[in-house]
Parts: sequence; structure tokens; C-alpha cells
Amino acid sequence: MKFFIDTANLEEIKEAYELGVLDGVTTNPSLMAKEGISGEDKVRNHYKAICDIVDDKVSAEVIATDFDGMIREGKALAKIDDKIVVKIPMIKDGIKAIKYFSSEGIRTNCTLVFSAGQAILAAKAGASYLSPFIGRLDDIAFDGLDLIAQIVHIYQNYGFETEVLAASVRHTMHLVKCAELGADVVTCPLKVITGLLNHPLTDKGLAQFLADHAKANK
Repeated sequence: MKFFIDTANLEEIKEAYELGVLDGVTTNPSLMAKEGISGEDKVRNHYKAICDIVDDKVSAEVIATDFDGMIREGKALAKIDDKIVVKIPMIKDGIKAIKYFSSEGIRTNCTLVFSAGQAILAAKAGASYLSPFIGRLDDIAFDGLDLIAQIVHIYQNYGFETEVLAASVRHTMHLVKCAELGADVVTCPLKVITGLLNHPLTDKGLAQFLADHAKANK
């Protein structure tokens, strides 16, 4: 399973990269705004700064919702760095844009996916990644993990090459369950990844080892 960090914060991205398990980054306009990044030039410069930290796969989202606008923005984003994956919303013109970018050899991440039907359309259009938002489904009393299982099953049935990128991952159990279900990628905040480090028995065992070592070396 690949680990992506869902943020536009450069320090968090550096920390995740230095941990040695980071495979990519996802961002969106909301995350950019959270970091105070606005304006076309500043946003593109920030994407470049992210690309300079990581090895590959930086999802950069278009703002346009019409086909021509998405193509124009997507091409501009792809020119920033070879690591860029153009993030496209799951709408009618978005599917058309994904098909276009696929034919041009530009990687795409189809975002804001909430159903298996949407997942099928994105895969048939040639999306590189598909982002089902499991946490947001949980918020409205649907089981987001059930959707991950359904999409993984469908993709395996037909040999779709689109990778399932579980998004809106809120906590470590979300991440572990996505791994059990066969998601190719998870994207989540840094605290979810580092949360995997924690277990009370690890802490207790280490404390005991250190205490025993101290006694033996008095």
C-alpha cells in the first residue's frame, strides 16, 4: 500500500518524507487556503516546492468545472513538474477531461467519488487514481469502507488499472481497514500515519527494557 499525505504544509510533508514511508502528496484548494496560499503564481510555486521535497505523485487540483477550463488548467499544472498528477472532479466534463489527459499521457486523480458507479466511469475513462471519500460518507451514516471494498472488487473483476486511493481517512483504523480491503493508496493527515507507531504495550515494554538496563548498569 502507498501512503500519501493530504496537506499543503511543507513542514508536514518534509516530516512524512523523512519518516521514510511517504509515496506522494494530495492537495486541494481548501488545503492551499489553509496555508494562506492564494493567487495562480503562488499556488504553482507552492506545488513546485512540494515536488522538490518528494519523489513522485503530487496531486494538484483544477479549479475549473468546464471541459475547456479543466484542460487548460490541467496542462498548466502538468508543466510544473513531471511529478504532478492532475486532480479532476467527478463530474461529466471531468470524465471527458480524464479521457483526454489519459490519451495525452498525463496522469489524473479523479476526486470527490462517493459511489461505485462513479468509480466505474472514472476507470473506463482512464483515471490513474480514484479518490473515494470514506470519512465524508461516514459523516452521513454510510459506511465508507464498504465502498472501498466494492470498488476494489469491481476493479479486480475487470482488470482496471486505476488505483484505488482511499481519501478522507480520519484515523488509524480507517487506514488499517483500507489496507485489509486492498486499497492501493491511502491519503491522510500526518497524524494518522504517525498514529500507526503507537501502542501502549510498546511504550510499556520499552520503559521496562530501559529500567532493567539502568538497574543492570548501576
